[in-house]
Amino acid sequence: MPLQNRVTPFGEIVAISQRGLFTGNRGIIHDPATKTLLRRRWATRAWLICTCAFKGRRREVMAGRSWTELFFLDEAVGLAAGHRPCFFCRREAAERFRTCWAAAKSEARPTAVQMDRVLHAERLERGHKRLHPIPSRLADLPDGAVVATGEAAYTLQAGRGHRWTEAGYDRPEILHDAGWLLTPPSTLMALLAGYRPVVHPSIHTTQ
Repeated sequence: MPLQNRVTPFGEIVAISQRGLFTGNRGIIHDPATKTLLRRRWATRAWLICTCAFKGRRREVMAGRSWTELFFLDEAVGLAAGHRPCFFCRREAAERFRTCWAAAKSEARPTAVQMDRVLHAERLERGHKRLHPIPSRLADLPDGAVVATGEAAYTLQAGRGHRWTEAGYDRPEILHDAGWLLTPPSTLMALLAGYRPVVHPSIHTTQ
């Protein structure tokens, strides 16, 4: 049975067999004895997107008390859930993200702590995923942004919406409207400034 450690674009942590491209964490939120989640869904403001392979290191998932390994289909999903690139194992991506963040906001390059403070306010509302109004036409949103219509989440790529599913991305659709923006506004600004998240190969094989 799959462990409850897969993250959806809505930021929920679910038990599905999906194989993702990235891991990450929100601090220690599990019991290693049972490999089950605690009631809390985060223990830190630093919600990270990490590489699954780093210098040959191997971890037994949810077996220790260092951090709770979470998994994302791809980086676009991780960003939509409210995470950001890790400065330790994904330094180059994290620096690009920070540079694009600063350029979009016309400010000095922020520290990781400063970005985490902003993202924490944008990702949550009363303990649940914060949904944001879509700030422009869907056609003007950048690749890698994620929007929601009802309970369905769509990653935008090349002018089309690709619905997130447990098995990967579904066939692309032309979206004429959507209810909410899942990607936090500051992250969206970084995407508009040129940051390009890694997307799952199924987004290209379902054309």
